[in-house]
Amino acid sequence: MTLESKINSVIALYSNGQIEKAIEGVEALIKDYPNEALLHNISGAFYQAIGQLNESLDSFEKAITINSDYAEAHYNLGFTLQQLGQLEAAMKSYEQAIAIKHAYPNAHNNLGAILQELGQLDAAVKSYEQAIAIKPDYADAYNNLGNALRDLGQMDAGVNSLKKAIAIKPDYAQAHNNLGVSFQERSQVDDAVKQYEKAIALKPDYVSAHHHLSVLKKYTASDPHIAQMQSLLSTSNLSQSDRTHLCFALAKVNEDLGKQDELFEFLHEGNRLRKEELNYSLDNSQNLSSIIKKMFSSTLSPSYEPSTIQPVFIVGMLRSGTSLVEQIIASHHAVYGAGELTTLADLIEPILNDHLAKDKYKLSGKTFLSIRQQYLEALSRFNVPEDVITDKMPLNCQYIGFILSAFPEAKIVHMKRDARATCWSIYKHYFSSAGNGWAYNLDDLAGFYGIYSNIMDFWHQTFPDKIYDLCYEDLTTNQEEETRKLLEYCELDWDENCLNFHTSKRAVKTASALQVRQKMYQGSSEAWKKHEEYLQPLIKALSSY
Repeated sequence: MTLESKINSVIALYSNGQIEKAIEGVEALIKDYPNEALLHNISGAFYQAIGQLNESLDSFEKAITINSDYAEAHYNLGFTLQQLGQLEAAMKSYEQAIAIKHAYPNAHNNLGAILQELGQLDAAVKSYEQAIAIKPDYADAYNNLGNALRDLGQMDAGVNSLKKAIAIKPDYAQAHNNLGVSFQERSQVDDAVKQYEKAIALKPDYVSAHHHLSVLKKYTASDPHIAQMQSLLSTSNLSQSDRTHLCFALAKVNEDLGKQDELFEFLHEGNRLRKEELNYSLDNSQNLSSIIKKMFSSTLSPSYEPSTIQPVFIVGMLRSGTSLVEQIIASHHAVYGAGELTTLADLIEPILNDHLAKDKYKLSGKTFLSIRQQYLEALSRFNVPEDVITDKMPLNCQYIGFILSAFPEAKIVHMKRDARATCWSIYKHYFSSAGNGWAYNLDDLAGFYGIYSNIMDFWHQTFPDKIYDLCYEDLTTNQEEETRKLLEYCELDWDENCLNFHTSKRAVKTASALQVRQKMYQGSSEAWKKHEEYLQPLIKALSSY
């Protein structure tokens, strides 16, 4: 019996679901042929299939040691490293596979996924496009490209790419879901609903699509979607993440139906699961705030070459009205609304970690110059004609010292809203970002609000008259007056479009995407009062704000 026929026998066992026997078979062959790279690669693939990733890693590394030009083994090693969360190492393995075998669409696609996860969106787009150039019917690459283009704000191109993925593979539930997200961000609600429903029809246990759909629907007691989600939640093999999504979705159902007990039963459970998943501790936020304040116990007054780009930072707590204010400012003819950019945090977090490791708190002018140059370079990549660009990442409020030291000319708009309204709105929302771990517990929520309030007081004292406070409730009751004052602070001339912000077609990626398409309305800050009985611990903890 030849080696080839022995390998085929082992692969047949694997194909028939006899994976343990297949592993025993390939390990026996490795003893007889220890220098056969193909066998180690097969062994790695088998271990990968049953989730034994460390064993898988060892096998692929042995294959590469035997044959350093083994492109498939480099690719498989990259895939295993990616599953283990070792993204930089995975990226190197994919790059090595591509260097050996350039026409390797899967490697280009997976490399793009890592680049996208690392926030390198332009590079990710190039990788996906390379994969498609090699394999024009590559539905997965079109799907990933659509998401990356959406993240870059290229909404039309993103939608077209997702539609191509579906044209190639009509039963592609994930692409239908992603197309729904794109439509939702453009407030094409009916189109979004159709896509989510299509995704669910194709994959009835697609929990993320169920959750997305729940946000857009107004439920009545007879809606069959309710029973569908309840049935899913009762199954025992759900992941913790899926349970969390379903709890938030069913909380929304019961809020629509006016069932308070059920609303809070699902809401408390969904938040409990999410907090557990993120393993958050309020101490981490408290420590970060203390360290940042130490860094700015004295301030620098650096000067820089003027920039043609004028950044406007819109900050505050989540759900405080930052999306609304960006929509107003971005409706101005001279302004581009860039949305929630992670750029600043990506630049500052390594600096904080480095200073923590060295136990030093003094920042140099060189540090701020580096932040300035890299941030402005990132903004320039939007390649838009407008000089004024907004960044509405709310929790950049913790980085105001960095902002004003690196961009003395920057405008900072700080949104203030009733603390109870803000925290209630936060507690009932699921946030995809893992950086908001404080949002999923009423005690943490009140504690974090205190940290936020304290650091904002610190910034006002440290940088007097450099931060513009805008009250959400004042804006909703005196829209034109507050809009005029806001534009004046931003040194922008009057533009009537800012009053008609709800007609803007720009995409909005936050939980407020639908609200900012509506005319200004009052009363949303009173919504928490309907649930006062259930929110007593939170209300009491926030009483001093």
